[in-house]
Amino acid sequence: MRRAIFPTLSLLTITLSLAAQAPAGVDPNTINRIRGEAITRSQAMETHWWLSEVYGPRATGTPGYRQGADWVMKKFAEWGLQNIHIERFPFGQGWTIERFSAHMTAPQMAVLIGQPRWNSPSTSGPVTSDVVHVQAATEGDLAKYKGQLRGKIVISQGVRVVRMLDGRVVLQMNDADWAEAMKLPVAAPATSAAPPAAPATGAAARVTPASLQRFLADEGAAVFLDRGSDNDSPAGGSNLSWQTQVVDGGTIFPGNGGSRDPKAPAPVPSATIAVEHYNRIVRLLARGQSVRMEVNIQTRFHPETDPAGNAFNIIAEIPGSDLAHEVVIMGAHFDTYPYATGATDNTTGSAAMIEAVRVIQSLGLKPRRTIRVALWAAEEQGLLGSREYVARHYYDPKTKTAKPEQANVQAYFNLDNGTGRIVGIWGQGNTGAMKMFEEWGKPLKDIGWKNVSPRSVSQTDHGSFDEAGIPGFQFIQERLEYNSRTHHSNMDSFDHVQKDDVIQQGAVAAVFAWYAANTTERMPRKP
Repeated sequence: MRRAIFPTLSLLTITLSLAAQAPAGVDPNTINRIRGEAITRSQAMETHWWLSEVYGPRATGTPGYRQGADWVMKKFAEWGLQNIHIERFPFGQGWTIERFSAHMTAPQMAVLIGQPRWNSPSTSGPVTSDVVHVQAATEGDLAKYKGQLRGKIVISQGVRVVRMLDGRVVLQMNDADWAEAMKLPVAAPATSAAPPAAPATGAAARVTPASLQRFLADEGAAVFLDRGSDNDSPAGGSNLSWQTQVVDGGTIFPGNGGSRDPKAPAPVPSATIAVEHYNRIVRLLARGQSVRMEVNIQTRFHPETDPAGNAFNIIAEIPGSDLAHEVVIMGAHFDTYPYATGATDNTTGSAAMIEAVRVIQSLGLKPRRTIRVALWAAEEQGLLGSREYVARHYYDPKTKTAKPEQANVQAYFNLDNGTGRIVGIWGQGNTGAMKMFEEWGKPLKDIGWKNVSPRSVSQTDHGSFDEAGIPGFQFIQERLEYNSRTHHSNMDSFDHVQKDDVIQQGAVAAVFAWYAANTTERMPRKP
């Protein structure tokens, strides 16, 4: 899916078009220079290659994260950025995978595809044992397995049907998607539902994932295996109604297998295996066939030895001139899931924001406002890095009061939805900012920019700023295979990165950074 990003346009045409559109305070020729550097001399894919192929994965609190940070900060210094530093915060243990294998040994030999679940402990070497299918809806059902699971490999889910790929796998916004994106969502009507019934207790209590894990640990089970979610058609993202279809075929989406808190009780070592391989085990057991497996899970926890914390954000700046006390922040999360290299989540977003400051710095441009690049840790655990940064510098969430520096943030821009090109920006209900973005997007129309949506989206780092009263925005991207194949999976690899789109991302981010840093207008704020 390689797509050319430049139609044939003369330099004169582009320059004249920009001149007609430039907001006050922004030189159209400078925008043209930024575009030229970002597209014809892009280093976005070079940056991306190093961060994903050499320094991926980069789960928070791990050596991979630290090595990737060292590489980025060295680049920032080479390019002449200023105020390069890290800001640590408490996180808990980091976690990495050292070795994994899973084989069926009876009734026939088979090599199985899988990955340890995040924060799973290790097995005591390879475990060879029978597989037991624990089928329990209530605590009473679970009690039937007492005394039967010591040393066993346990599964608990049933078969999930593996459908032909007949749904939307590669998501590109069609007319219906755009029409929905350009309208505010309709509020659900208020209902007067009856209060929920009191939860059952004792033997009738429902089995939860947590209660199942406690039971397995108490019973001495050796390994727990799952196949991931029951749903093969997750939401396409950005709070729209579209859905995608996961591709299966060896692509797996492991869940959580433990805690980063070293004081938490140790769970049973666990892994997620491919649905096709898991289904076969279930079918064999259902027909009375004994299944034996050999599973080896070797992982490592990385203790939080630094008093300031095991996680850190990475910060660097291009200092401003007459408005240097005001700041534009270009951000993306630097941490990844541990199962692949994190190529589309979120090395693409990080590479684009790194490229934005590289472009501006390489041209020797001096912005009026300071342009800051921020690469966040622990986004995958709930936006922890950006929330910590905002709380430390701009807003006290306990007292719900702004700190003095909050007023000096012109805007925060975020990128975190995969490898697809930027086609717009979510307006977050900020109508004044939306009018500015409509003008800023005009000189980007020829490289894929489409529109500004009034909608608010969530679940990524711009939300930390938006919630603190700071204008915070997420770019709209084509999702492509993000939700169907690469997001939080074992297939989030460099092979799924779209080169032309990553180059375009860097160009758009650089142009928006320059507009925000130099326009005479302050970014409007929501009430």
